[in-house]
Amino acid sequence: MLRTALIFTLLLAACGTPAPRPQGQGTSVRVMTPQFGDNDPHPQVGRLPQRHAVHGVDLSRWQTGVDWALARGAGVNFAFVKATEGGDVFDPMFPSHWTKSAAVGVRRGAYHLFYHCRPAVEQVRWFIRHVPRDPQALPPVLDMEWTPTSPTCRIRPPPATVRAEAQVFLNAVRRHYGQQPILYVTPDFYDDNDMGRLTGVTFWLRSVAAPVRDRYPGQDWTFWQYSGTGSVPGIAGDVDLNVFNGSAQQWAVWVGR
Repeated sequence: MLRTALIFTLLLAACGTPAPRPQGQGTSVRVMTPQFGDNDPHPQVGRLPQRHAVHGVDLSRWQTGVDWALARGAGVNFAFVKATEGGDVFDPMFPSHWTKSAAVGVRRGAYHLFYHCRPAVEQVRWFIRHVPRDPQALPPVLDMEWTPTSPTCRIRPPPATVRAEAQVFLNAVRRHYGQQPILYVTPDFYDDNDMGRLTGVTFWLRSVAAPVRDRYPGQDWTFWQYSGTGSVPGIAGDVDLNVFNGSAQQWAVWVGR
């Protein structure tokens, strides 16, 4: 109990006062029809993503040449941009992606890649240090997955530890940014750690080889990453493709909260 109280105290000191929530913005959101391709589509996914009205991308340092105006016109309604990793990695493309995407009307949010060899309390401080509080931004994202190719950290903590660390991070960013954060997971990570046991979580689920409803039966979700080989005008090379779980009107309400 003493350790838990100490961590909570440290987080409160790091996070400061919550950012104000945006109000009354939903009616002004314009949804662009996607004009995306896929360089290696999976047959089981097929055209299911096209049933969703609101499409977007996620990207990082690997997407260096982005024409955001062209991408926006091609149907990029939102973008999740990598900001940080662990407690000492800052994505060099984050400032550019963060600023230029917003300038052309793309709703963007920042994500943090979790490092299993470092406490969540240190990682959330690093994220907060680099990602500004912006009432126009999408909620912050915690990206949790296994890292079997990492040169420095390949451990797999017990499921209870994983869920507890996720909760520490999510609670801290919720307080700091004044928004309900998003948790991104891959299928194996979700299963191995029984992540569905977490409550009050907004899920962003990866499922590139099957419909999301088949891969995560019974799990509520807000975003679905359906391809890692997308082709989007304005973005050089492959890029991850995503959809929002709702209509254009529901998207306007969601971002206006």
